[in-house]
Amino acid sequence: MKIVHITTVHNPFDNRIFHKECISMTESGHNVVLVVPHSKDETVDGVQIRSLSHPKGRLTRMIFTARQAYQKALLEDADIYHFHDPELIIYAALLKKRGKKVIYDIHEDYSSSIKQKDYLLRPLRVMLAYFFSRFEKVGTKNLCKILAEKNYKKKFPDGVEILNYPKRELMAIPRNKLTSSSFRVIYTGNITRDRGAFEHAKIVHYMEDMQVYLVGYCNQELADQLYAVAGKKKNRLYINGLNRFVPFREIIDYYAMGNWTAGLALFPPSPHYYNKELTKLFEYMSAGIPIICSDFPVWKELIEKTGSGICVNPADEGAIKAGLEYLSANRDEALNMGLSGRSCVEKYYLWENEAFKLQKLYRLMFEANY
Repeated sequence: MKIVHITTVHNPFDNRIFHKECISMTESGHNVVLVVPHSKDETVDGVQIRSLSHPKGRLTRMIFTARQAYQKALLEDADIYHFHDPELIIYAALLKKRGKKVIYDIHEDYSSSIKQKDYLLRPLRVMLAYFFSRFEKVGTKNLCKILAEKNYKKKFPDGVEILNYPKRELMAIPRNKLTSSSFRVIYTGNITRDRGAFEHAKIVHYMEDMQVYLVGYCNQELADQLYAVAGKKKNRLYINGLNRFVPFREIIDYYAMGNWTAGLALFPPSPHYYNKELTKLFEYMSAGIPIICSDFPVWKELIEKTGSGICVNPADEGAIKAGLEYLSANRDEALNMGLSGRSCVEKYYLWENEAFKLQKLYRLMFEANY
């Protein structure tokens, strides 16, 4: 089959789109094209990249880049078109009308995400979230939908779960080890306020020798604020990803360093994350890193079921400090948490199982009038 992935929002080497979906299908023998904003046309790991011009702003991207993506995708005359952004829904519907077979890949609960946009007035956020939710449901009614998270099934009961679990390659890195002289924690992913940036930066104050590594995109303004929070101890706060996308291969290198006291996900309370199983939790487990995260019900259920870490109230600095001290003082137990998480990933949470489901779906669409 010839499969064309289209995104105007994501990085060309996005972990889910490129490293999981595209590469998995090229390894299965399919012809895979990725239409994405990029500097040039090239083939990487068997994936043919068709470059789009980089938009100068959000409005330019939504109007001109989206149209350019549709035109380039149409020229490919693919068997399957796989879209990744809500701003492309109109073009997905146009391709469907042309008789093409189209998939809409739902990465996020976008309506709840809109409600978190602090730069918008609250009444405007609520109104935009409502209208977007209606637009998404109506616009994708006749499209095949796949879901990156289990909880999206509530909104899209006809969606097919292709969950964002880690690839087996993470299991190949040396398992996490802890030495008596090592006290460091890691967070991976975009660094933002709503993803616990300030909660994570404060950790340098909780233990005398604790080092905090934040690995992911972070803008300069936020980085300055985080260093200010760290104050005189900012030399123990490491931010890797200042104004740049951090390739997943680089994140793997950090996981492989080992000696991690914990993987962090101390997000402040937010409806957007309450019911969301974070991909990073499974990545920490794959690397054998014990977890300390917010005690949201879904997260707590996962951590307790897998025995992979500790859940705390993210607003309780004393509880966070106590959790870190416990993991540091009880290293054998912390190692066992890491091993338990790793074992659970190997049994239940590998991307390769999801890739098999995706391939099966592609085949069904290819052979039938889906």
